[in-house]
Amino acid sequence: MTPFGVVALFAVALLAVIVGFLVVSEFNAVMSLRQRIDKAWSNIDVVLKQRHDQLPALVDAVRGAMSFEQETLTRVARARAGYSPTEPIPDQAATSESTSAAVRSLLAVVERYPQLRSEANVLDLQEQIERLEAMIADRRELYNDQVYRYNARISSFPGMTLAALLGWRRRPFFTAPTDEPAPTDEPPAADPSGDRPG
Repeated sequence: MTPFGVVALFAVALLAVIVGFLVVSEFNAVMSLRQRIDKAWSNIDVVLKQRHDQLPALVDAVRGAMSFEQETLTRVARARAGYSPTEPIPDQAATSESTSAAVRSLLAVVERYPQLRSEANVLDLQEQIERLEAMIADRRELYNDQVYRYNARISSFPGMTLAALLGWRRRPFFTAPTDEPAPTDEPPAADPSGDRPG
């Protein structure tokens, strides 16, 4: 083999090693992001289920004292009933947003009832729900950050080449669709003169 052939063969081998390294590195990076997304979603799913399980206890605890706030209680029950862990993530995000708005409305109304604020079980449930709402917000931010990184990675070279070859698709964000009107957070007005409107 001529010296030129040896050099050419070495160049081809070196190029193949470099390309192989880049492909393996990119594949591993994308797989890592996919695992982080799956883990982040599992964390959200756990908290959504916890909130779904806790809401009936809070509604039951305040129902008697809030007999004139049926619209608020019905709104919470309706939002809770919309929860389904098998729905696509954007649909779950929309349901979660509606539920959070209903919960904020309920908690705002509870604050106007002194007898409720003095009951330990109501305060405990309120704290648990507020903690879960904060956890959902934090975990949603982490999940959406990982999805952003993943989507950006498979939309740029060389990730886009692997995405086309391996069928990788963009992951959805955990956010409600922007074309739907945002639910109002304003609770119905209550009479501030007593424990119960009337």
